Amino acid sequence: MRILVIEDERKIAALLVEFLTEEGCHVLVAHNGREGLELARTPGLDVVVLDLMLPDIEGLAITKTLRGEGNRVPILMLTARDADDDIVRGLNAGADDYLTKPFSFDVLLARIRAVSRRGPISSLVTLRAGDLIIDTSNREVKRNARTVSLTAREYDLLELLARNSPRVLTRDAIIQAVWGFEGDISENNLEAFVHRLRAKLELPGEAKLIHTMRGVGYVLRGEQS
Repeated sequence: MRILVIEDERKIAALLVEFLTEEGCHVLVAHNGREGLELARTPGLDVVVLDLMLPDIEGLAITKTLRGEGNRVPILMLTARDADDDIVRGLNAGADDYLTKPFSFDVLLARIRAVSRRGPISSLVTLRAGDLIIDTSNREVKRNARTVSLTAREYDLLELLARNSPRVLTRDAIIQAVWGFEGDISENNLEAFVHRLRAKLELPGEAKLIHTMRGVGYVLRGEQS
């Protein structure tokens, strides 16, 4: 199971990551609302565990934004706010469940499993950026009618950028979404990885697709027809 934890209290976040990892989950983590919203758009997430009180963007706003975009990833709100009005607002915003702090890890895990059974993310099967076409049902990539052969990681990165286009993704958000905690990936490693992906996607004479936003990250933009 792939879980995103959005929690600004680092000790709590670390405990959640440790517990869920021991239960066999692959865990991503964000410590503020802006990064959390970026990661919540990652393809293939099973559940988002979301705190309400966050820096930058609060949990309610994150939930409303995702639901407004048509993203149906199951959301479990985990917060110290336990008033009836807070629970009602959270569920009305689009959350699937609501658990208050302090909480039992066993109950949390049971709630996560319950909301994850309600179905996968509703997402587009075909993604387009200019003359680039990505068929997510079979992970096939084409540009100008030619098939682009990608490794699994290259495809994951491309789909992540395509689903978020035209938003700019930070380097940290990309590394967590594609690699998680599986490896020690530096920004230099990511830059080299993007360079190889560009070489496959952008042949001589073809328009640039992956753009570097200096000091921030990367964005996928195709020419508008």
